[in-house]
Amino acid sequence: MKFMDYIIGDALILIPALWIVGALIKHAFEKVPNWTIPFVLLMLGIGGAIGLMGLSVESVIQGILVTGAAVLGNQLIKQGQQAKTN
Repeated sequence: MKFMDYIIGDALILIPALWIVGALIKHAFEKVPNWTIPFVLLMLGIGGAIGLMGLSVESVIQGILVTGAAVLGNQLIKQGQQAKTN
């Protein structure tokens, strides 16, 4: 079973949204430490999933999963680009 099999279709929109918000935080608020960005995204991901699905354990889990997908996707691309330059 693939990772994406665990994320429901309605919550998939949160992945690119979180990716964009993370990029905005990184570039617009340079004083925000990089290590805090995933925690901010986690809160937004959970909040977004609750907004889409209502307050439930499943929506919290979906928020965690979409945040993980967004952060993992960002890191895969970032690390891949750094590997090319080294």
